Amino acid sequence: MSLHPTLQPYADAWTHSIEAISELVTPLVEGEWNRRTPCPGWSVRDVVSHVIGLDCEMLGDPRPIHTLPRDLYHVTNEQQRYTEMQVDVRRHHTAPEMTSELEYVIIRRNRQLRNESREPGSKVRGPYGSELTLEESMRRHAFDVWVHEQDLRAALGRPGNLDSPGAHIARDYLLAELPAVVAEKADAPRSSAVVIDVHGPIEFLRTIRVDIQGRGTLETAPALGPAATLTLDWETYVRLACGRVTLDAVADRVKAEGEPQLTAAILRNFTVTP
Repeated sequence: MSLHPTLQPYADAWTHSIEAISELVTPLVEGEWNRRTPCPGWSVRDVVSHVIGLDCEMLGDPRPIHTLPRDLYHVTNEQQRYTEMQVDVRRHHTAPEMTSELEYVIIRRNRQLRNESREPGSKVRGPYGSELTLEESMRRHAFDVWVHEQDLRAALGRPGNLDSPGAHIARDYLLAELPAVVAEKADAPRSSAVVIDVHGPIEFLRTIRVDIQGRGTLETAPALGPAATLTLDWETYVRLACGRVTLDAVADRVKAEGEPQLTAAILRNFTVTP
């Protein structure tokens, strides 16, 4: 294995999640592929199509040439149009076609990872014509595939892997977004602190401190007298942060203490995925 040690956790997380997805969808009958998922506008087939498309892009395959229908209500901007292309092009694929393509792309990606010798800082093609490092690309990919595994589990009534390697990547990915949520989007008072207390399969307590310039930083040390404290379980944290559920739907699972306007602003801006 020539993969750089820094990249190994992301490869392991992807492998764990993609194998779980394959195991979930392989036995499905045709009708089950049409079940709705928590991912807005997407069925089980659509989520699997998206995952296949993500891995095709990691492989460097050309993007499909395809014209989107005009009546996709959940597609409202160019970023979503870009993402939807890989999904809509597979919308009429049968269950055997879906599982066959998924298995083939898994084989190809495993081969790519076995032969991957580039450094973590190497520049690679990213979404929307962007350029990013190989490490960031693999980190985002591991996060995306785990989140979509959870979408499929929710749709199929098969909960699990909330503490898998991908879940730990997701924890770090989502925590990195918290300072911007609190300091910028929620406009927390300067020289204040906000505590996020998460329990469940993955547990953590983090403090977001806002300095005199209004910049937020993430710390592990607890804050004395925080302006706000949010306590919630890990699954609810993920579902809110990834836009899979409305706050109203999980209000009974979120305990908010402190300045009411601040806690409301944080929760209103909690979704950090596109």
